[in-house]
Amino acid sequence: MEALTNPSPSFWRGKRVLVTGHTGFKGGWLCHWLLRLGASVSGLALAPDTEPNLFRQSRLAERLDSRLLDIREPEATRAGVRAVQPEIILHLAAQSLVRRGYEDPSGTYATNVMGTVHLLEACRQADAPRVFVTVTSDKCYLNREAGAPFRESDPLGGADPYSSSKAGAELVTAAYRQSFFAAGAPPMGLASVRAGNVIGGGDWAADRLLPDCARAFAAGQPVALRHPHAVRPWQHVLEPLAGYLLLAEHLWTDPGFAEAWNFGPREDDARTVADVVEAAARLWGGAPGWTAQPGDHPHEAMQLRLDSAKALARLGWAPRLPLDQALAWTVEWYRRAEAGEPARALVDTQIAAYEARAGHA
Repeated sequence: MEALTNPSPSFWRGKRVLVTGHTGFKGGWLCHWLLRLGASVSGLALAPDTEPNLFRQSRLAERLDSRLLDIREPEATRAGVRAVQPEIILHLAAQSLVRRGYEDPSGTYATNVMGTVHLLEACRQADAPRVFVTVTSDKCYLNREAGAPFRESDPLGGADPYSSSKAGAELVTAAYRQSFFAAGAPPMGLASVRAGNVIGGGDWAADRLLPDCARAFAAGQPVALRHPHAVRPWQHVLEPLAGYLLLAEHLWTDPGFAEAWNFGPREDDARTVADVVEAAARLWGGAPGWTAQPGDHPHEAMQLRLDSAKALARLGWAPRLPLDQALAWTVEWYRRAEAGEPARALVDTQIAAYEARAGHA
């Protein structure tokens, strides 16, 4: 049994941390946690593209240095990084939706691949930070639908623009690490991370399952599902974020951690879309459940699983929340927010509860 650890306040206190994508769901939760740890946090991102959104709900702009810019623009990106002078960059800014990738493949590649290039170029042309973590996706792997969990050494690929753009971001990160940052003095610890399908309160994106549930159930309607029998590795948003923070701490002192990492859920928490909706409907108090969305839909992988054994063995990281608990926390967040409770308090309460679950895998 491996001991699990929380991110260290003594490490993060006062660190200059840049989070790209801080106006998004996952970036917002990460910024709240970093602020709780005492970091000096800046953010680069586009304005939120949903209403409501966690960034405004939790009044995050009041607590950090928020800079709205487009990482597809190299000069603006370079100026933003230069102004912040971060010691650590956690790169989450992305076009994060599979269906939007089909609708706008050029914009998806421009953001996910060239946006990563622009950030790394900004680091190369200035004083590089000590740590850089590129956040990609479980969909970056070449998926032959075999059903076996993907390991970090498995081939990259992608049968759709979103997935292949995430594989591209992985290749860019690996190339810059080997070409420019591995031999620095000191070297910049440049790693990439691959998480599962994250859930949690404050996600309001279109075409993501729990936000779709929240909207449908609040209206007393079933959720329309494109691929109800697709299997995904579901996990609460705090699970991979804990991994990213622990990895950054290790990268600060040991460039040997500068490689790719999986942060996925327990194997038995890879379940079908329909299973997750039915569990969420029960938690909502008998919501209508789901119905199949008619018509043809763009291709999406039917089987996705992650092997995170390396993270447990080398970082002491493992999932703490079984899926049923992750769903319960997510539904509770939406219900309490709908009742008028402040979003920041809901986020901070769940971070504290998650930290309290440190123990043994």
